[in-house]
Amino acid sequence: MTAVRLLQVTDPHLYGDESRSIYGVNTAVSFRRVLEQALSDPARRPHAILATGDIADDHSAAAYDNFRRALLPYDLPVYCIPGNHDAPALMQHWLNDDQFQTCGSAMLADWGVILLDTHVAGSAAGRLDEAELARLEDEMKRFAGRPTLVCLHHPPVPVGSAWIDGLGLTNATAIWQIVDRFKNVKAMLAGHVHQAFDQPRGLVRVLTSPSTCAQFTPGLPKCLMDTRPPGYRWLDLMPDGSIETQVVWLRDWVVQERPPDDRYEGNNK
Repeated sequence: MTAVRLLQVTDPHLYGDESRSIYGVNTAVSFRRVLEQALSDPARRPHAILATGDIADDHSAAAYDNFRRALLPYDLPVYCIPGNHDAPALMQHWLNDDQFQTCGSAMLADWGVILLDTHVAGSAAGRLDEAELARLEDEMKRFAGRPTLVCLHHPPVPVGSAWIDGLGLTNATAIWQIVDRFKNVKAMLAGHVHQAFDQPRGLVRVLTSPSTCAQFTPGLPKCLMDTRPPGYRWLDLMPDGSIETQVVWLRDWVVQERPPDDRYEGNNK
């Protein structure tokens, strides 16, 4: 009866060419720095890592290989889900073996973990198709009586940034119609928004986390990059069904000026 410690990393936006940057950040460097800081203390070693989407920005096999190579030395299970910038078929090929798993589910001590695919080809917004909704219901039945964590890239509630909420989950109501019928979902964990967010929706805690590269300023109607450094989230899933969690920012990473908004300029017009 011990807690399950998880490390969430999200939205690394890696490239096959590790010299490339986005939002003024070399994403390969920032991702490795996050892993080094988070996993340098053996006393805080997690049971597993959750990678909640936008792993590869350029849809390349080499980007997923770079992700694998960064994580392999830590010898930890890595549970992955696709984001809107990912290539799900490549993920299934490159990130499914003894150490890596894409989508599906897992049982970690007393907890169930469900890994959902909200990717929609050609769209920044997300959606669970009928097959994935049916799988969610089946997994909920399988984990009945166990506290459960649901992971998905697009958050199932608005986070208060109008521009990115417009690129959110288009059928969140359908997900909640399933989740609300069960009492064992304790939290839903997402990426996508490059922001830290932690609010209850009924009995379910909804969490999002900062990116391992660059952040969007919270609470704004239009996109404006933030000056916060790369970040990550710790989660301790307790035997009684409660969750203890902490967002951590990368130390010794100073953002001298607001990063360039090299993807969402249209939102500022």
